[in-house]
Amino acid sequence: MKLLGLIGGTSWHSTIEYYRLINELAGERIGHDQNPPLLIYSQNIQLMREQDKEKINKTYLETSQKLENAGAEGILICANTPHMVYDYVQPRIGIPILHIAEAIGRKAQELGLKTLGLLGNKPTMMGSFIPSYLQKHFGISTLIPDHQYIDLSHFFVSKELTLGKFTEEAKTFYLEQMRLLAQKGAEGMIMGCTELPLLIQQEESPFPLISTTQLHAQMAVDFIFGLGTGNFGGFEPLSS
Repeated sequence: MKLLGLIGGTSWHSTIEYYRLINELAGERIGHDQNPPLLIYSQNIQLMREQDKEKINKTYLETSQKLENAGAEGILICANTPHMVYDYVQPRIGIPILHIAEAIGRKAQELGLKTLGLLGNKPTMMGSFIPSYLQKHFGISTLIPDHQYIDLSHFFVSKELTLGKFTEEAKTFYLEQMRLLAQKGAEGMIMGCTELPLLIQQEESPFPLISTTQLHAQMAVDFIFGLGTGNFGGFEPLSS
């Protein structure tokens, strides 16, 4: 088994969900009386709340280098939003970061989906790190809610979901956003916050839901066991 480094802490609820899923999925391969070796570095969520991109990039690079130096053969960031650091960090380390959008794109291709709605917090929806990756590597287009709904979505994610609070108000809001995105052409919905699949289950939505957490965890397990295509966005090891 390959040693995988996990960067967590955004939020710790998300980290627990990733850890649980990776161990459960790995257990299906090696038996539930065993578990894969993992390295976990948990960040302080305050780092992301400060919204200092330079500081975020620097911190994630330092953390990635620590995990690489500790023997990690790949890195998994246990949340959606911190993937904003990918373009900065990946060229500066010698092991692959398993990009969450790679997992999204593979599932969308499998389902034959070419246009996806993206739900999450403001940096995830307004940023390019998921849409640009999907467009470049899979030819998939991404839609986000209308501008007047962005701040409310951010509120639900940052003030409720990442704190482990799941309300009917939030569920109603996101189900309505899915309906509106479908009207604009979305064929499926990216649950772009780790806690969103905990809020809304597939049976509660008429649209295909792409649970980034589940898919990302499966991608992690495939990596650990050396399965899958091995394509992580064109990663190439640093030259010595």
